[in-house]
Amino acid sequence: MRASGGSVNAVIYGNHALVVVANRLPAYRSEGSWSPSPGGLVSAVAPMVRESHGAWIGWGGTSEEEFEPFEFDGMSLVPVALGAEEHERYYEGFSNATLWPLYHDLVVPPQFHRSWWQTYRSTNARFAQAAVDSAAPGATVWIHDFHLQLVPEMIRAQRPDVRIGFFNHIPFPSETIFAQLPWRDSILRGLLGADVIGFQLASDVKNFRSAVSRYLDIDSGRLSNTVHAYPISIDTAAIHEVAEAEETQELARQMRVELGDPRTLIVGIDRLDYTKGILHRLRAYQELLEDGVLDPQDTTFVQVAEPSREGVESYQDLRDDVEQLVGNINGSFGALDGAAVHYFHHSYSFESTVALYLAADVLLVTSLRDGMNLVAKEYVAARHNNGTLVLSEFAGAAAELHDALLVNPHDIAGLKDAIRLGVEMPAAEAGKRMASMADVVERHDIHRWARTFLADLQPTAPTRELRTSESSNESSSAGHTKRIQYVHTAE
Repeated sequence: MRASGGSVNAVIYGNHALVVVANRLPAYRSEGSWSPSPGGLVSAVAPMVRESHGAWIGWGGTSEEEFEPFEFDGMSLVPVALGAEEHERYYEGFSNATLWPLYHDLVVPPQFHRSWWQTYRSTNARFAQAAVDSAAPGATVWIHDFHLQLVPEMIRAQRPDVRIGFFNHIPFPSETIFAQLPWRDSILRGLLGADVIGFQLASDVKNFRSAVSRYLDIDSGRLSNTVHAYPISIDTAAIHEVAEAEETQELARQMRVELGDPRTLIVGIDRLDYTKGILHRLRAYQELLEDGVLDPQDTTFVQVAEPSREGVESYQDLRDDVEQLVGNINGSFGALDGAAVHYFHHSYSFESTVALYLAADVLLVTSLRDGMNLVAKEYVAARHNNGTLVLSEFAGAAAELHDALLVNPHDIAGLKDAIRLGVEMPAAEAGKRMASMADVVERHDIHRWARTFLADLQPTAPTRELRTSESSNESSSAGHTKRIQYVHTAE
């Protein structure tokens, strides 16, 4: 609400000391009532919002209803209304058919439409205005992800009194790829409205600074106290609690029995997204069967592909390709009493997902480009000291999980080697590797990530030891090379 005059002193502010702005609310609407949304971000940030009597701004999940602000689970939720056409242009269009492929190294060609951009800009303005109206004087506003990159500058223009943070959950592309975006300058200026800008990896920080230097002619050295890497993580305590429950362990045993009780169970769990490299792992598995390295009588592969962005054409094409390849593999290697590949195109509960982690001997994470990939960290946390992780070097998690079998998923021969090593690895070595990775995930969970970012967002924040430095990421990259060579040269 605004009084006349328009100056800072003439504005009647909201009363929330912490305002979170994200594409979605931390709750979803089902059969006329609201329920808490699953996910690590909600579990990490919601307690802080509750403690500060804060607000969470986001889309309500439907274009058929509009909702007034309401109290939920100790938080003030502020729904942003989006019509069906607005949502299609802003979310499925500009966010997921323009920015998503561009930021994931052009795995598929991005589409550039001015009408999408105009709707993205107007929608960002709506989110920004909700934050402006909700924030108390001197409040902290934390904005999340690539859907809302214009929001920091839009808030800053009206509220110079607040502290603004932005965290990008996906990669930031190289300067030459980012150059293709017709509205690149506006995106960069939008992000620079924040006091602290967070990315997953030091390479993302480097790419962003390079883009700012080139396209806005700003000395990247001026960003040294603004832009940092904060690798996101998982709620390890929640994973442990579910994994240690007898019900979950019994479900894991039942899963193996229902899958034919194979000697080796290989699993992939992903959203059905072209960045996840699902086709690459299926081709590698097919060739291992053709070569006789794996026997379909004692090895089973389960691929869970959660439906995602089904209104986007490239995702529809991917589903057709995956289902065709699964059919080809089962046609060649399946038997009357069992399939070579069990493919599930639907979502699973958190408990069922953890049970599948416990059932799996080998987990395949073969992302072609991934900001982090929390499935890899969840598997490690659930397993503790057994099982094998085959992990793409192009997933952000590879910067921390050095004891995984790291691979280039484009190298099918190397991927086959890694899968074979995972299947054949002695239990003692597998346990040692998994325990080492579990310790890393345990020490750097999502609650520590959230506390670190918000601490750095304070006006006089000192340098935080928990924030990932560029030097530590560079040393991690050296570790990747050593292990990639080990995987690729093993015979």
